[in-house]
Amino acid sequence: MKNAALHSLGCKVNSYETEVMQQKLEENGYRIVPFDSKADVYIVNTCTVTNIADRKSRQMLHRAKQLNPRAVVVAVGCYVQTGREDLEKDGSVDLCIGNNRKGEIADILERYFRQHPDGSPDKTLGDTTVPDIGRVTEYEALRLKRTAEHTRVYIKIQDGCNQFCSYCAIPYARGRVRSRREEDILAEVKALTESGYKEIVLTGIHISSYGIDFDRKAYNGESRLIGLVEKIHEVPGLERIRLSSLEPRVVTESAAGRLAALTKLCPHFHLSLQSGCDATLKRMNRHYTAGEYYAGVEYLRSAFDRPAITTDVIVGFPGETEEEFEQTREFLEKVCFYEMHVFKFSGRRGTAAAGMPGQVPEQTKRRRSDELLAMEKRQSRKFRQAYIDREAEVLLEDTAETGGELWRIGHTKDYVRVAVKAAEAPPANTIVRVKPTAFLTEEILRE
Repeated sequence: MKNAALHSLGCKVNSYETEVMQQKLEENGYRIVPFDSKADVYIVNTCTVTNIADRKSRQMLHRAKQLNPRAVVVAVGCYVQTGREDLEKDGSVDLCIGNNRKGEIADILERYFRQHPDGSPDKTLGDTTVPDIGRVTEYEALRLKRTAEHTRVYIKIQDGCNQFCSYCAIPYARGRVRSRREEDILAEVKALTESGYKEIVLTGIHISSYGIDFDRKAYNGESRLIGLVEKIHEVPGLERIRLSSLEPRVVTESAAGRLAALTKLCPHFHLSLQSGCDATLKRMNRHYTAGEYYAGVEYLRSAFDRPAITTDVIVGFPGETEEEFEQTREFLEKVCFYEMHVFKFSGRRGTAAAGMPGQVPEQTKRRRSDELLAMEKRQSRKFRQAYIDREAEVLLEDTAETGGELWRIGHTKDYVRVAVKAAEAPPANTIVRVKPTAFLTEEILRE
């Protein structure tokens, strides 16, 4: 029996796939140990969404080899697809496995050990483990049987992205849109619900594109995604459905109305914006205007009572002038988000934006980022303030200690973090109705 240690970087899709890989290894006789332990095999599910993600991926691979120089260190996933040449030269990496091959992890390792009993490195096993991801058309069949989470479980429904935003390397790492069959998704939802999970989160690389590879017309408000959510809503015992993110273009008046009719759906919507300036959006190759984005927000706010709207924003995109940044700042004030994730632009090798003129100095990006983060803090506090003395439904999850007292931590349906005194609360994975009376420390209220 060999010991294996796994580490996941990046998004929830990676986390889901890492848990599936762990289950595959366990089924094939591997003993799973913590990543900081001495293992025979180290598997790092890498990320390439930013330059920092690339660096962190390399650091974890090097750390693994330092923990046990005789171990087989396996680089898996997105950074393998975009940085394969670098990894093949890296002395810390013994084996590379790309996307759409993660479900084969146990078989690939068996072949590796059979062909290399002396432990000599093989980066590609004859190029069979790193596919030309741009040519892959089939969704990789993965099925999660359990998860380390005790209350909320992520379910992957699609892979790939066809958007090709000018700053983004993900289509080159994940390939084109590939959707999972409805019957397979429903079977996984039913099995996990029967195991006791009360909340599921539908996740993927671009879930708004779900089903377009089944039906090219299925993209706008009457998309296959909405129909899938309606079917999941009928699963007995399931209490909550959460969407990881939505493309602004799919949020039509009709779509918002259909979603609002689903009582299990959490009114928490992540609509990625990136910029509130139309000229910047055009350079980013985003396929909507600020006005169209705002219309989607208004549809949701008309259909739901105080939905939580969150977003992503990039500052310092090439060519972003002070006037363009001011348009974004004013737009963000107008929308008034629950939460914003603010990123300073970082050019990705191989993307159109990396070579664009008008690169913005780091100092300017830092100033703009700081300004938006201060706005985010104000807006988020305003949204959470409305929960004071207002009854809320909370799914209890973890326990934390602050001020010498134990608290049970959970989330409302719109993902506001709430603390309940542990002595007064039922166990985790229970839904309770409470009235928050005050703000606690930021460490308790926010992740």
